[in-house]
Amino acid sequence: LSAQREREREREMPLVLLDGSTVRDFVKDERAFNEAMDARFKEMDLNEDGSLSRAELRTAFERMRLLESSFGVPIAHTPAQLNALYDSVFEKFDTDHSGTVDLDEFRKQMRDILLAIADGLGASPIQVLIEEGGILEDAVKHEGNVTDA
Repeated sequence: LSAQREREREREMPLVLLDGSTVRDFVKDERAFNEAMDARFKEMDLNEDGSLSRAELRTAFERMRLLESSFGVPIAHTPAQLNALYDSVFEKFDTDHSGTVDLDEFRKQMRDILLAIADGLGASPIQVLIEEGGILEDAVKHEGNVTDA
């Protein structure tokens, strides 16, 4: 049943032609980037206290499948490995070591992540399935290059 659900979800994802410039242009557009990150932050801030707890950040990243897949391809991790990865991500986001992530910390780390993805993509376009709520969705919407799968 899980494999069938995964195939159904993949059929719903748009197929896009993507290269590093798509992501980089989105990050450079400060207004669009901040609006998108503010909206994501607000969605992630489940208790609406203006900051993200370790649990809120993990829940959001699990939903985005940020650490569990690479460009839509599942990566096998043990529960202990996943816990260590999510703890490491939280520590990276919580730059002031306050125990929570504020909006500025979130924006900064998301900018760094997206620019690293842009560097990895380079200048050669590739076709990518974009997951709803995924980390590249905002950049693709910014450029407006979604096509039917």
